[in-house]
Amino acid sequence: SLHDALPISIMIELEANAESKLIEPHEGEEFGYVLRGRVLLVRDSNKKGNLLRKGDSFYIRGDESHYLKNDTDKKAVVLWVSTPPEF
Repeated sequence: SLHDALPISIMIELEANAESKLIEPHEGEEFGYVLRGRVLLVRDSNKKGNLLRKGDSFYIRGDESHYLKNDTDKKAVVLWVSTPPEF
């Protein structure tokens, strides 16, 4: 349905030394923008993660497992947009 194809956006707040939920492989795409702090974008193809700081953005296809990790002692905030909705 059309509703399933519409993107959904959420604000993810990761406390110090926290991780987001693991997103399993799925059809679709995702975009993120770091509003505060620093996070690692961890994917099957890069277990060490890509470092993203405030002001950085990312775009990924949903074809591999992925999650965000905050390995700092400060809160991080990320705007996350997914299509189809995965939250």
